[in-house]
Amino acid sequence: MEKNKEILSLANKLQWDVGEDFHDKLVEGIYSDASKIAQKAVLKEDGKQHFDIDAAIDKVVTSRVWGFPIMLFLLAAVLWVTITGANYPSVVLDNLLIGMGYPFLKGLAAAIGLPWWLSGVLIDGVYLAMAWVIAVMLPPMAIFFPLFTLLEDFGYLPRVAFNLDRIFSKAGAHGKQALTMSMGFGCNAAGIVATRIIDSPRERLIAIITNNFSLCNGRWPTQILIGTIFIGALVPSYLSGLVSAASVVGIAVLGIIFTFIFSWLLSSTVLRGKLSTFTLELPPYRPPRFWRTIYTSLIDRTLIVLWRAIVFAAPAGAVIWLVANIHIGDSSIAANLIQYLDGFGFLIGLNGVILLAYILAIPANEIVIPTILMLTAMVYGGIGAGAGDGVIFEFDSEMATADLLHAGGWTLLTGLNLMIFSLLHNPCSTTIYTIYKETKSVKWTTVASLLPLIFGLMVTFVIAQLWRIVMG
Repeated sequence: MEKNKEILSLANKLQWDVGEDFHDKLVEGIYSDASKIAQKAVLKEDGKQHFDIDAAIDKVVTSRVWGFPIMLFLLAAVLWVTITGANYPSVVLDNLLIGMGYPFLKGLAAAIGLPWWLSGVLIDGVYLAMAWVIAVMLPPMAIFFPLFTLLEDFGYLPRVAFNLDRIFSKAGAHGKQALTMSMGFGCNAAGIVATRIIDSPRERLIAIITNNFSLCNGRWPTQILIGTIFIGALVPSYLSGLVSAASVVGIAVLGIIFTFIFSWLLSSTVLRGKLSTFTLELPPYRPPRFWRTIYTSLIDRTLIVLWRAIVFAAPAGAVIWLVANIHIGDSSIAANLIQYLDGFGFLIGLNGVILLAYILAIPANEIVIPTILMLTAMVYGGIGAGAGDGVIFEFDSEMATADLLHAGGWTLLTGLNLMIFSLLHNPCSTTIYTIYKETKSVKWTTVASLLPLIFGLMVTFVIAQLWRIVMG
């Protein structure tokens, strides 16, 4: 009785606060919802049910026959639009920041008499690294995140979670991990933040640790370039584009497979626990709010992640220039490190240049290829490429890039294992920092950072040894 009196008192208070017609509006809303439900459930006079467009779409997009093909097609379409569409603004930013901005700053430094070493650190190092990150990272994120958010607003992403829930459940993970995994294809740091939608701490941690197996936009350029030069070259020219694209998609699918495998391994060992259940309410389809989506995706995701990447890329650029220009004896620090790493690189089918580039480019995957080209040109100085030691660059043509890499001793094994290693290596600094911010744990940040790297070294070692046995 007392409880009922409290409810009645609260209802009266609400009626007083919102106006005398509160009760009428409440009843009107209930009847309106009931009418909509009845329209969907009650049969017409002819025995046929009222047509429900949401249910009709769901029969297709969540069916066992068409659900997965549609899901893969949409993901491939989003990635294709992102990669293709990003080429044009990336070229514009490259011309603006590097083609025009870099010579201007070098000329300004010479005009004011800036010491060569300070000009090198600030312009050849810090500025170029930041310019590469902006030119390569900003366009794909500015395309991918709005597209992803539009699918979310439309109501399709909950259907993706519904389709993949069974697979993730068998792997001991949460169905919503499908969404965070998909977000990782744009940026792993954003994918880590997106794991907040998972309520279970154990299953959220699994999603965080395995998110690095999603190819982020910083690794797509490496995959596409190496796939084109080494894999596409294995077939006639009219098939090279198709084969190279298939190789890149194959690496992305391999990452998804590794996500399932490691989710299962983690849930069966160190993160063993009871699988949580959740009720996934499929929201109605609705027209996306275009401008709100653009604003949210650009401000809340793109610019924040880009700013973190720039903050980490700036000191990386300085370090790259310094190791290439500070000499110990007759050789630079970079040359000595490359020689030291070459032996281990050979064991895993790579080389010292690639390993050093990945060490220097931990702050941002976007500068891996420019760093590899700079270091290769530095070691094989007779090639005449680049603007000097420590000055990262890229060629305008894939042919010139291929010539430099082949001159550096690269083989098909090198290209193949680089594609594997690009998938299976430690996260970038931005992602590592984001993992720590989300977990508040040094232990789990270390696990998430080293697990893919250790596995990547193991896989590339096995491939290299098998390759040499088969090829003699």
